Amino acid sequence: MATLRPLLTAEAAAEAPAIGVDPGDLEQAVWLRLLEHIGRIGPPADPEGWLRDAVHAEVCRAEWGALRERAYRGEPATPADNWPEQFLLRAERHRLLWNAVRRLPRSCAGLLSAVLSPRDLTYGEIATELGISQGSVGPERARCLERLRQVLAAAECEGE
Repeated sequence: MATLRPLLTAEAAAEAPAIGVDPGDLEQAVWLRLLEHIGRIGPPADPEGWLRDAVHAEVCRAEWGALRERAYRGEPATPADNWPEQFLLRAERHRLLWNAVRRLPRSCAGLLSAVLSPRDLTYGEIATELGISQGSVGPERARCLERLRQVLAAAECEGE
């Protein structure tokens, strides 16, 4: 891994300013992805190529997040304010979200569907519905939301 550090430092330094993130944060995110990859699959066959791809993926995630995150500025718009446009934007976000949820493993899709349910289920109700312990709902929800973020970021990078 020590041999990859100069390459990662150079890649992060080149990519980070364009998206407004700290190069050190970008490096740290890529190191984390590498450790996750090694834990799941093992070392990449082409570490340098994998590293460049991982930097690109992290840049896409950061760009996607920056495009989607907006600061809260006062009261939300009333339904009369740009109503048709707001309606269409909400519908598109809703469609993208549920398409991404459907791409997740069945256990995550079921859990997130329960969490996002308009029935506003408690963790106890979700646990009963899914047949899991109530104490595992929160940690599993966190893991599934991270997977959802990855699916959404990948979809954004693919232009969906």
